[in-house]
Amino acid sequence: MMKQDILSLDNKNVGSIELNESIFGLEVRADILQRVVRWQLAKMQAGTHKTKGRSEVALTPAKPFKQKGSGNARQGSRKGTQFRKGGIVFGPVVRDHSHELTKKFRRLGLKIALSAKAKDGNLVVVDDIKLSSPKTKDLQDKLNALGWNNCLVVDGKEVDINFALASRNIAGIDVLPTIGANVYDILRRDKLVLTKDAVNCLEERLK
Repeated sequence: MMKQDILSLDNKNVGSIELNESIFGLEVRADILQRVVRWQLAKMQAGTHKTKGRSEVALTPAKPFKQKGSGNARQGSRKGTQFRKGGIVFGPVVRDHSHELTKKFRRLGLKIALSAKAKDGNLVVVDDIKLSSPKTKDLQDKLNALGWNNCLVVDGKEVDINFALASRNIAGIDVLPTIGANVYDILRRDKLVLTKDAVNCLEERLK
């Protein structure tokens, strides 16, 4: 087990927590992280880009001029790619960019992402993130005191509504419930902030 201090939003030490080494203490594997991030980004691609081919452009299929006698190269129709408004050769078509990645591999990737943050000293555990009011300025002052200007905050099963509203207009701060914790969002932020509830939920999810 790994011991980790617990902070409050007022930047005070309020205790410690034991972290499961099988989740937060694994060897960092960049190759596994890269594969999981590629899988996530591929799923996010819309794949709705499209151009029209020869069979789809709205032009007459008739020959534009006589086969012989004009002095021009022979043409079959105005739909050719060499003509203005003609069809596109091998253009992009609507498709699904996603590919398969097993649940076991994705779970391992999340464990390694958590372990990477812990190893670099960029993992922070807080008591909770509950706020009495959804005031952005109050939260910004707390974040400045803590030195959190680029971080992902993961709460338990549900995010505190006041914290979510207050953080919405603060650049560099992302907030997710435990079920939304993912490798890409963890790696794209400098710090990972977990509440005690988030630690318990993640250990239950990944055990």
